[in-house]
Amino acid sequence: MPTDNTRKINHLLAPFSFLYGLGVRCRNQLFDWGLLPTEQFPVPVLCIGNLTVGGTGKTPHTEYLIRLLQPTYRIAVLSRGYKRKTKGFILADGQSTSWQIGDEPLQMKRKFPMVTVAVDADRRNGIKRLLALPEKERPEVILLDDAFQHRYVTPSFSILLTAYDRLFRWDKLLPVGLLREPISGKRRADVVVVTKCKPDLKPIEYRIIEEDMHLVAHQKVFFTEISYDELIPVFGNHKNRMHLSDIRANDTCVVVSGIASPGSFYDEIRKYPGKVLSIQFPDHHDFSLQDVKKIKTTLDLIKSERKLLIVTEKDAARLVDNKLVPEEWKDNLFYLPIRIKFDLDKGAEFDDMILKHITTFYKNNIYR
Repeated sequence: MPTDNTRKINHLLAPFSFLYGLGVRCRNQLFDWGLLPTEQFPVPVLCIGNLTVGGTGKTPHTEYLIRLLQPTYRIAVLSRGYKRKTKGFILADGQSTSWQIGDEPLQMKRKFPMVTVAVDADRRNGIKRLLALPEKERPEVILLDDAFQHRYVTPSFSILLTAYDRLFRWDKLLPVGLLREPISGKRRADVVVVTKCKPDLKPIEYRIIEEDMHLVAHQKVFFTEISYDELIPVFGNHKNRMHLSDIRANDTCVVVSGIASPGSFYDEIRKYPGKVLSIQFPDHHDFSLQDVKKIKTTLDLIKSERKLLIVTEKDAARLVDNKLVPEEWKDNLFYLPIRIKFDLDKGAEFDDMILKHITTFYKNNIYR
């Protein structure tokens, strides 16, 4: 329940939220009326996005689509490259760093080296640059990461994500809440995916959430939850993996996160034996010398025989190129990869829908 203090702050911020919402509504209306330009492209463009600021699991859902489509199609992922220190269009390669392309694109490029990954804040320009690649490299499907509000591109298919613990239906516009645009923006989605669901949800809870969304007939709703892989070394040989069940009762895990919603990450590690100490930083955090010292101080105070330093996969993308990481950490620094799985045995239905969309797109030769 919100405290009296929170209510007072929200009351003070309400006029700013109203003005922000007014501006976004006007912008969307200009696109709807065709007064602001939007562009379609001759390849399927699948948009993965949300109505809120961060924390809905866009990257693991994008990776799910990569795994689904990569065996059949040449895939390109186009992202803004949030918090990168560069500008314009950049095509990622094996030497790219998070400084150049951002942590999430780097994570995907390292995990799927054969997939084309590019960054460009101007998604129209980014798509045009991708389609100008040599024929054997030109993508047959483009995944737009976090582009639901980038309306200068009209995607052929839109996937809207909303986290179970903060459904857009009950959220408020910035700065009172976390909504980037009004809830009415949901109408642009072909599919809504409720992410980060609890594994013990009852059938009636799924139905209540779906009904509360007030979606139109053609919009499908799916539910996903997070599953965790083995711990993988940030440095060194990825064959030296370690299962969370290998953590012993006399071990201490220092768990560091720089993501928007780390709750489930911490909860997963706490399921296993061993003491857990958590250090949390803001989303997309760049680790500074002061941060390294803070983590080192925590490690130095631990008396356990074995100390494990565990980070998220997104944090690992930033740490792997960070020259401030001490050498003595590298043998015991791991990241915990995540995947998504569909609830209610609906994974095959989702897969079929995506594959059918792409097949139909090319069959109809829509924009050529």
